[in-house]
Amino acid sequence: MSPAAIKKHYTLTQTIITQIAAVLIIIPLAPFICRFIPPVMIDQWNIDLLIGVIVAVVIVRIMMWLIKPLMIPALLLVCIVLIFNQWNDKRGYTFSSIATGYKVMVTQNWQVREQKQTDQVSFNPHLFENVQERTSRQVLEKVQYKDSVVRNFSVKHSLEFFDDYHYKYNELARYFSLFKYINGHFKYVSDAQRDEYYATPRETILNGLGGDCDDHSILMASCLMSIGAKCRLIIVEGHMYPEIYAGDRKDFEIMQQAIIHLFGNEGMSKIYYHENNGQYWVNLDYTAHNPGGPYMNDAVKLIINIP
Repeated sequence: MSPAAIKKHYTLTQTIITQIAAVLIIIPLAPFICRFIPPVMIDQWNIDLLIGVIVAVVIVRIMMWLIKPLMIPALLLVCIVLIFNQWNDKRGYTFSSIATGYKVMVTQNWQVREQKQTDQVSFNPHLFENVQERTSRQVLEKVQYKDSVVRNFSVKHSLEFFDDYHYKYNELARYFSLFKYINGHFKYVSDAQRDEYYATPRETILNGLGGDCDDHSILMASCLMSIGAKCRLIIVEGHMYPEIYAGDRKDFEIMQQAIIHLFGNEGMSKIYYHENNGQYWVNLDYTAHNPGGPYMNDAVKLIINIP
């Protein structure tokens, strides 16, 4: 083989390797960029990761134009950073983060999107015209979201998780961080027999997050409302649970995406919610590890709206 042919072969091989390196850089770069892109919905389809891929391609193409010889070292550097984070900093950007980023797009757009579970609250709102005013009044007296202890507790633990996703999901990252902390630390303690006691959120915080289902519901709703969320309480046969207001259909789709993204390791198959007149409320029961978990039962007795 002549020197010219060898040189041509070497140049072709170098070009192919550089192109492969560019593609391999785009794969982890796109989900990382997506963290800083607000959710973008076209109809019911989420495309913010697609936008992240496009931006990543543009960045890599510019890099190849300016510093093409450095593409392979850049790929090696990215791999080193990912390996280091994977083994030393589980909260940093890791191989798991990359997989989650792509998994969310598939799950959001094809798997969970058509599997959201409704129940009779959505179809029969007149069921609750004759509410039990006394129970409602007693519960509402305990929902104290302006209490300083509640507010300080909520602010602290709204920063506990998902801070990297605040740019993307804004206040939802704070709400779900608080949900994750409370549900991960709440301990069930029954009331005395034939004595229904409703604890204030301050009491539940000061006693170490112990109580029954209504104490959890009052705590969760109060804490979330103290940092700006809108909540309500649902009483079913033998149980109480809180719900968070998602908004209209578009807002709900964004909240669903955030749940799938931030709680993707919980193995959810459906998002459980109530909808009436285009207004969406998502289940926050302590019986599930993620927002939108299954309802314990559908024997609904009372809806308590919190002013």
